[in-house]
Amino acid sequence: MNGKLKQRVSYALGAFGHDIFYATLSTYFMVFVTSAMFTGADKATTGKMIGIVTSLVVVIRLVEIVFDPIIGGVIDNTKTRFGKFKPWLVIGGVVSSILLVFIFTNFFGLAIHNTTLFIILFAIVYILLDSFYSFKDIAFWSMIPALSTETKEREKLATSARIGSSLGANGTTLAVVPIVTFFTFLMTGEHSQGASGWFWFGLIAAVIAGGTAIITALGTKENDSVIRQQQEKVAFKDVFKAIAKNDQLMWLALSYIAYAIANVATTAVLFFFFKYILGNSGEFWIVGLIAAVLGLIAVPLFPMLTKLISRRFVYIGGIVMMLLAYVCFILAGTSLPMVIVGLVLYYFPQQLIFLSALMTITDSVEYGQWKNGTRNEAVTLSIRPLLDKMAGALSNGIVGFVAVASGMTGNATAADITAQGVSTFHLYAFYLPAALMIFSAIIFAWKITLTEKKHAQIVKELEAKLTHGEKATKKFNSSGSLAK
Repeated sequence: MNGKLKQRVSYALGAFGHDIFYATLSTYFMVFVTSAMFTGADKATTGKMIGIVTSLVVVIRLVEIVFDPIIGGVIDNTKTRFGKFKPWLVIGGVVSSILLVFIFTNFFGLAIHNTTLFIILFAIVYILLDSFYSFKDIAFWSMIPALSTETKEREKLATSARIGSSLGANGTTLAVVPIVTFFTFLMTGEHSQGASGWFWFGLIAAVIAGGTAIITALGTKENDSVIRQQQEKVAFKDVFKAIAKNDQLMWLALSYIAYAIANVATTAVLFFFFKYILGNSGEFWIVGLIAAVLGLIAVPLFPMLTKLISRRFVYIGGIVMMLLAYVCFILAGTSLPMVIVGLVLYYFPQQLIFLSALMTITDSVEYGQWKNGTRNEAVTLSIRPLLDKMAGALSNGIVGFVAVASGMTGNATAADITAQGVSTFHLYAFYLPAALMIFSAIIFAWKITLTEKKHAQIVKELEAKLTHGEKATKKFNSSGSLAK
């Protein structure tokens, strides 16, 4: 296996485990909380504790997100014989995976019998988990501009990673109910999704996530081009300044966060859609199958599509397709075929939208270096994980809120959900996310000007300047294009 192929495969395997972890933490952990963590408690206590855990998760993740650019600065300032990314990738991946197992328990019965102590211990474990996950998350996605400065090779790396991500995230969706049901039956003899089944699901996800982080560290190598050699030590006071001065990064962040929140607001509650509206949680595996197959089809198309219509139209066109999916979901009622059509429209463009955003953020590393004279890899790339984590944090809150507001908690069945409950579900799962999607498309079309062509020009100018020992500076002509 040649060096580039080995690197792509290793990176793809890392993305596979990384997205299993992300899906487990951001979506299925809250399903466990709302359905099984407090099994044995009365209804009033269950509702109260779901609210407390949900609030803790949202607050912890939102507060820690503020530190992500600082974490990026720490990584950028790291110098070891293994590079600056691999140590954080391995340490963050292994420790966060161990802690993931702990949160898929009721803390040895404390969740039922000593709620005060449970809340304290849960908060401590979750803070540590989220902190180590942040280091791993930022280190992993910041590696792309370090592995290559060529747009085409970056696209191949990102495409390989996205294939792995698609298999990881959607494979989790495909496998979650069978795994939880199997281990619940094995441990209790009951055909349901019980607490013991959720524990084994969390353990499996943790082992895969930690193991693939190590594989990525062993199979990749940082590039040492002249552009990457211009890396000054980042002072913490300059971390946020580097982000704020990169206008393309900031506009992309606004567009992508609107999309990401909308996306997780829907995907996080699709299990409820199947269980409480369609009345058949056993068919939820269809979501994972459709998403995985479409991801494998869509991701390899990305390089070809960007040649034909550019990233801009891939991003906007993908959002239009997802809006059509919302129409199908809203009109579907209990029709599974109509829901399947909606799922196809919803999942096909997701990987294409992600890759369009990721490549724009990656290219903004050179844009920021060219504009401001300083190269910030991990600081710049920390924005993408930061945005997804923010969306993931909100998704935890959304799951808890929608579950309680719609009556979809505990032992409730589809027959127990009122028309008002269905309307509440539609509002938060479909209508509001659709509005955010529209906002995202408008911002991307209006404000993002960092095209593939412009990035190639920036790289050429940086290479010319740095080869002759000059400092990278901004040069635009009156039309907003690069000066020659």
